[in-house]
Amino acid sequence: MHGPALPGWLLVALCALSGAYCLLRIRACAGEQRRAAGGEAVMGFGMAAMALPAAVLTPPPWSWAVYAAVFGAAALHGLAGARRGGHHLHHVIGSLAMVYMAVAMADPGAHGGHTAAGGVPLLTGTLLLYYAVYVLRAGRRLVPARAGGGAGTGGAWTLRPEFTLVCRLAMGLAMLAMLVTL
Repeated sequence: MHGPALPGWLLVALCALSGAYCLLRIRACAGEQRRAAGGEAVMGFGMAAMALPAAVLTPPPWSWAVYAAVFGAAALHGLAGARRGGHHLHHVIGSLAMVYMAVAMADPGAHGGHTAAGGVPLLTGTLLLYYAVYVLRAGRRLVPARAGGGAGTGGAWTLRPEFTLVCRLAMGLAMLAMLVTL
């Protein structure tokens, strides 16, 4: 992402840690929770890779096409899982947002002048609104779990619901930060 190096590295660390936590959840969960954790791990590591500061590491021009292909495949996988319900629709939106950012971050001249260098303002604004609402809802769900005291006590820490909410909140905030810099 474009911008100062320190916030970029903090974003990379936040996304990578979220992806690592989701990998641990994959090992501890089964069924639908395991699939959701897998999608979130892909998203976390992909966001970490895309957030690498351009001043420190300039990605090769073809990397944006790779990001678009990986997240396009993740969106298709999420669509297949959406029939089962759960958190998959959010994964589809997140994956498509990552495809959009990868295309927008590619060489602005490649668009033939049809879009601005930072993407389509209406689409960017819609995604910003979606993620702002998502972050507020995730934060609101986290407060009762923390204030209630008994919501996540005991058991393996990878299965505690408040850690999953924190992970989702962190990735939602990271997505907001990436969209704002677009």
